[in-house]
Amino acid sequence: MLVNKKIHWTEHSKIKMRQYGLSKTKLINLIYKPERKEEGIVPGTVAVMKTNKVFFTKKKIAIKNDFKPQKSPGEIWLMFRDTKDQRKVISAWRYPGVTKAGDQIPIPKDIAEDILNNRID
Repeated sequence: MLVNKKIHWTEHSKIKMRQYGLSKTKLINLIYKPERKEEGIVPGTVAVMKTNKVFFTKKKIAIKNDFKPQKSPGEIWLMFRDTKDQRKVISAWRYPGVTKAGDQIPIPKDIAEDILNNRID
């Protein structure tokens, strides 16, 4: 992946970012440092994934307060296509479960329909 490509955000990706509460910064970091990389459902696309980060919750144990790390289950996915001079972000979504490497990408039905029917621009 080339670092100096301009990133183009489709309208569909902007809508999904608002829907799932994802920021551009988080998704750019995901593009450059994914945990896993798979082939997208559309030929010529790439899907990258990162699991949710560890967060701390406050639990009272006996008399003193203690902070215990807990992992929020789920993954953040992003699908993009590289062209000669830009990287086009097609869609982004949160998946509430945990997937195995090599399995089919868990893409929501509405996003899959939009992508496969060429309604994303």
